[in-house]
Amino acid sequence: MKYSVIISVYEEEGNLDLLHEKLKQGLQNVHGTYEIIYVDDGSKDSSFDDLKRLGRADSSVRVVRFARNFGKSAAMSAGFIESSGEIIINLDADLQDDPAEIPHMLAKIEEGFDLVVGWRHVRRDKIDKTLPSKIFNAVVSRFSGVPLHDFNCGFKAYRREVLADVPLYSDMHRFLPVLAAKRGFRVTEIPVEHHKRHAGVSKYGIGRTLRGLLDFISVLFLTVFLARPMHFFGTFGVISIFLSSLAAIFAMLLKFSGTNFVNTPLPLLTVFLFMLGIQFILLGLLAEMLTRIYFATPGKQTYRIAERVSH
Repeated sequence: MKYSVIISVYEEEGNLDLLHEKLKQGLQNVHGTYEIIYVDDGSKDSSFDDLKRLGRADSSVRVVRFARNFGKSAAMSAGFIESSGEIIINLDADLQDDPAEIPHMLAKIEEGFDLVVGWRHVRRDKIDKTLPSKIFNAVVSRFSGVPLHDFNCGFKAYRREVLADVPLYSDMHRFLPVLAAKRGFRVTEIPVEHHKRHAGVSKYGIGRTLRGLLDFISVLFLTVFLARPMHFFGTFGVISIFLSSLAAIFAMLLKFSGTNFVNTPLPLLTVFLFMLGIQFILLGLLAEMLTRIYFATPGKQTYRIAERVSH
C-alpha cells in the first residue's frame, strides 16, 4: 500500500457521500495503490452509518469508530496505526479541503520533502474564525522559527516516518509541522483551494485558540528546552533575582532620603522577587535531574539520524 488517506469524522452527516466521491476523483491520477481510512470520533448523528455503507461499497475503505469523542489528534494517531501506506494524507471531512489538491501535495513529497502543509491563502470562513487563526499562526511562526502561514490547516501529506517519530496527543496535531521541523524533517507548504462548508456546522470555537496557545507553550518546551530545562527556568530565575536587586537598591535610596519602609512596598517586592527567582532555579535543577533520567532510557535521543553510509 503506497498511500493512506486518513480522515477524522465527527458528526459530518450530509458531507460524507460527496467527500468520498471527490476523494476518488482526486486519487484517480495518483500512481500507486491507496486506502482510505475514516475514523469516526464518537459521532452521535448518522455519520457512522454512512461510513459503514461506504465501506461495504468500496473495498479501499476502512472504518474505525471510537467509543466516544477523543479528539482529532487521537483520531489521526488511530488512523496512522491502522494504515499501511508509505505516504499519509490527512484532510478534514467538512469538504472545505479540496481532494483535487492531493496530486499537487504528493508532487512536493516526490521533490524530497517529508511534510507538506496546505495553506488556505483565501479562506472561506467568517472573521470570527479567520482573525484568531491569523493571530495564532503569526505567533507560532514567530516563536517556533518555522515559516508557515497556516498551521491550523488539516490538509497535510507526509512520509510515514514523520508520524512514527512524532507522537500525537492532546491537540498536538496542529503543531505537527513544528514538531517535525525540530526533528530535522523537511517541511514546506503549498497554497490550496478552500471552500465553504457544504453541510453541518463547525465544531471549533474561540476556546480552541486559547487551548492552542497553551499547547504551543508545551511544544516550545519540548522542542527547544527538553534537553536543557535549566535554560528555561533559570532565565526566569535570574531575571527575577535581578529585578529583586533593583527593588532593593531603590528601597535603600528611599531609606537614605528619609522615606520610611512602611510607606513603600519595595522591601516586600524585593523579598518576593528574590524568593521567586530561587524557586525558578531550584525548579530548573529538578527538571535537569528528570531530564537525565529521561535520556538514560534506551531509545531516547536528542537527535534523529536521516541516513547512514557504510561499506
